[in-house]
Amino acid sequence: MNGAWLIPVTVLVPLLGAIALMIPALRKSTRMVRTITGAFVTLTAVLAVVIALFGDKSIELFELLPGIPVFFRSDKTAVWFAVLTVAMWVSSTFFSFEYMKHERRETRYCIFSMLALAALMGVCFSGNLVTTYLFYEMMTLASFPLVMHEQTKEAISAGITYLYYSLAGAFLGLIGVFFLYTYAADRSVPGGVISYVGGGFLKSDLSGNERTALTIVVFLMLVGLGSKVGMYPLHGWLPKAHPVAPAPASALLSGNITKMGILFVIRVVFFSVGPEFLQGTWAQYALLGLSLLTVFLGSMLAFREKVFKKRLAYSTVSQTSYVLAGLYLLAPVAAMGAMLHIVFHSITKNLLFLCAGAIIFRTGRTKVAQMKGVGLIMPVTMICFTLGGLALVGIPPFSGFVSKWYLAAGALDSSTGPMRFLVPAILIISALLTAGYLITMSADAFFVEEAEGEPVKTDDPDAIDFEKEKTKREASPFMLVPLIILAAGTLVFGLFPSLLTDWVTAILNTVF
Repeated sequence: MNGAWLIPVTVLVPLLGAIALMIPALRKSTRMVRTITGAFVTLTAVLAVVIALFGDKSIELFELLPGIPVFFRSDKTAVWFAVLTVAMWVSSTFFSFEYMKHERRETRYCIFSMLALAALMGVCFSGNLVTTYLFYEMMTLASFPLVMHEQTKEAISAGITYLYYSLAGAFLGLIGVFFLYTYAADRSVPGGVISYVGGGFLKSDLSGNERTALTIVVFLMLVGLGSKVGMYPLHGWLPKAHPVAPAPASALLSGNITKMGILFVIRVVFFSVGPEFLQGTWAQYALLGLSLLTVFLGSMLAFREKVFKKRLAYSTVSQTSYVLAGLYLLAPVAAMGAMLHIVFHSITKNLLFLCAGAIIFRTGRTKVAQMKGVGLIMPVTMICFTLGGLALVGIPPFSGFVSKWYLAAGALDSSTGPMRFLVPAILIISALLTAGYLITMSADAFFVEEAEGEPVKTDDPDAIDFEKEKTKREASPFMLVPLIILAAGTLVFGLFPSLLTDWVTAILNTVF
């Protein structure tokens, strides 16, 4: 049985779920809205897993431009991102059913969440550049209302900022698509001349001037795509968007939507131009330098930040650029670390943002200084947060240690001159800063003087009155179960990385 027809169905199912919630008769009660949302998101997840079991399939839908169809393909790279996306979407969706009780417009949130999921499935399974770009833009349009959900002045401003950054980056990406189409080799294959192939599809007889021009364009294209990832200098939307977006939306923005930018980068570098095109060029060193600068700046800004979710946003700026650094090293071992860190960061950052959401939901605390004593009120939530923090730092046996090991080893084994020593140095500095801005929060949450009967310091605006806090309690099962599963994932993949490394090896064998 050919399962290729299931691929576009993964896009259609969440789209139909969103349309269903637009029908007044199907959204009369909160329970009905949640049932429809949960059912359609879960069905999408099941379909993604089934597609993974069918193996590499492809399907053309219709011709969008002359010789360029809307083309889907379920190669190993597509499935890697698709399964990760639906797994995180399910956890965030069920978490949101409890969290949205203190938010308005839950139905609208669910509609745009499913529209965004449909777009992400399209990006994951795209088989050529134009199809990827089409769904990449749809993802932006479907996700920016999640940032503006609360409709406050700050939320609207953050949503517009997110839209501007995304469109500016996508514009640079579109210019790159034009040039790559122009210099693609003539070949009669499904998906057209710009369909993805391991090692790239460029002409082999490019002149010196053509290669120079294309190098400049590809560099600008990758900088533009870095806007969705959060790479400097187009990272400014992340710290604005996360503090105002609902926590489940922040989790998806950080853990999954940034990964679509990374997927587009992978498709350009390894499946369009090929790693050999960039190897040893000024563009490789410039991109590697920008990613390392982002790692350091993101960690430093997170360390200094006093607002809880904004601190996590700056952390995302740093951690996603770990992945870009690993990719731009253009070395197999480093690429292994980058691919693993995609999964580990997604799990961990979804966990941390959902923990933040549970704390905000139960206590109303939004500042780092207000985390004192939270562990005594919400012990399970803070234990999960602590495990996520340890994973993000890279403490063994948690998952982050594995990916960072490969990144450092791959850098030292790469042919990037002195920069191969700079990568592990920046990773170590960033890890120390990460410990400073995450593990200290866990320490404050569990070890606090006021909890032992000391009087509250009335001159401290962030001091906690524990008498009033006695009414607070742990998060509900809708919130706790996703947290526990994600926290367990940070440990399981750290102890058994071979669950993923064989799959990544198969991906890398197609491009190196």
